[in-house]
Amino acid sequence: MSRVHACTLNTGAKMPAVGVGCWFQGRRDAECPETYEMVSNALKYGYRHIDTAWGYGNEEAVGKAIRESGIPREEIFVTTKLTNNHHHAVREGFNQSFKALDIGYIDLYLVHWPQAGDPKTGQTIPYGQSPTMAETWKQMEQLVGNECRAIGVSNFSVKNLEILLKDAQVVPAVDQVECHIYLPQAQLDKYCKAKGIVLTSYSPLGQPPSGQTSAILREPLVTELAKKYNTQPGTILISWVAQRDNWTVIPKSSNPQRLKANLEIVKLDQRDHDALSNVHQEPGKLTSLVDYAEKMRNEGTVFGWTVQEMGWEQLN
Repeated sequence: MSRVHACTLNTGAKMPAVGVGCWFQGRRDAECPETYEMVSNALKYGYRHIDTAWGYGNEEAVGKAIRESGIPREEIFVTTKLTNNHHHAVREGFNQSFKALDIGYIDLYLVHWPQAGDPKTGQTIPYGQSPTMAETWKQMEQLVGNECRAIGVSNFSVKNLEILLKDAQVVPAVDQVECHIYLPQAQLDKYCKAKGIVLTSYSPLGQPPSGQTSAILREPLVTELAKKYNTQPGTILISWVAQRDNWTVIPKSSNPQRLKANLEIVKLDQRDHDALSNVHQEPGKLTSLVDYAEKMRNEGTVFGWTVQEMGWEQLN
């Protein structure tokens, strides 16, 4: 098994290549025991990269697990995210997360989605209307300091990054997006490398309904390589992302055995890595595997914006 390496952000900070994601289906309560146990176990097993968000509803539990771990704060990289309804008041949103986590500082603060929400109605604000992505980013830039070490984005395409960067004073340190062998984000990968933006993959194993196995884990090449490397299919998929230049990955599992396995990445032969990188070229394989993908395919919308407005790559 390979030792987890780190990516260097454009701030100079080191971000461990493999972390644990804290998203659960359905918003959690503040004291969420499942989150607390998962993060506590993750830190005990060797994880030093924790990813959460205000929208997950479990920042308090994440912070408690970190504080009680006994691990020096500077050894743990923590990411959280601005919710859509705070695009108009970024400092307020940050302060809520800062207070909820209670860990001294936040390593990375992301704009969770490019869509702003109306805090009064909860409705998505139409594309291009205030607060725009650029307006929200100007507020984000004002956060950078001792309490907020770096800022970035999530679910941003090349199209929307270009709009953001047109007037930006600070280049995002990270863009967090869905990525796996069925959705390798090739165009975004090339663009972000050129701009010095590290990419983070969420849902590297897909998001199957509870009790079901993700199709990507049954992919013939993945199961074949799992046998070759004497490991689990999930480890092969996580290793593929972690081995990509300029990428980090945040699989989520509250199961202790899978949590351990997700951290035990393997060094894939380049030929095997290349083969995995080409799977999406097979008919019907280029696809999203997250919970909103079916609506996106059927209606062409993503949380109130069209796929074209999102600027996402064409999917089957």
